[in-house]
Amino acid sequence: MNIEMFVTGFLFLFILVLNIPIALFGNRSEFGDFDLDTWLQKISKNPNNFQIGIIIGLIEHICVVALALMMFIVFSPYNIILGLIWTIPRIGEGLIQIYNEKYSKKLLNIAKHYSNATGAEKNTLSDLARVNSQTKNSRFSLAMILWSIGTFTYSILFVAHGVLPPIIGPIIGGLGIIGSLLIGFYNGIELIKPKFKVFKVLSPIGGLLSILFEILLGGLLLFISL
Repeated sequence: MNIEMFVTGFLFLFILVLNIPIALFGNRSEFGDFDLDTWLQKISKNPNNFQIGIIIGLIEHICVVALALMMFIVFSPYNIILGLIWTIPRIGEGLIQIYNEKYSKKLLNIAKHYSNATGAEKNTLSDLARVNSQTKNSRFSLAMILWSIGTFTYSILFVAHGVLPPIIGPIIGGLGIIGSLLIGFYNGIELIKPKFKVFKVLSPIGGLLSILFEILLGGLLLFISL
């Protein structure tokens, strides 16, 4: 067994799986077009669930950093320059996401006081939560831009260097290239002009392509390693 490749494939799939309970426990990666006041009310009724979501989120972000290092170990011998280009942004992505959980913790503290607040105090907490969520959104967009740079770079490796098996390797790499470009472009617009929603459709399309890319890549790496 190629243990490094096995761990790399496992991390791709494990990170995707971790995002399910993170979402179920209410720890959103970004707080965009939805009723923030309703969310605060919901979290205030069961703050422990959101706390669990934060912990799982931290585990997921640490796994992202570990994945970047494992990708470098497994694939950088094919092209050391590309290896550095994908490793640094993806480590940066993981570290930004780890830091971003600080804002999730602040939102949790706001939510704990929100249900018992009235009048001006409730409005103040709502405004504070909105400012906090906007900061988290901006940092999340930056993290996704770094994700797109890293994913685009090793997708090029898969297409151009014959690292993966013929036919399926270029297909997987092509999915990664298209998905990363869509997500990178969308989040670049979101970071510069967050109210400009013309290209909003790019996010779900890029997200679906990227999820498919990571499922296929993670599964293929597990299969090859065995």
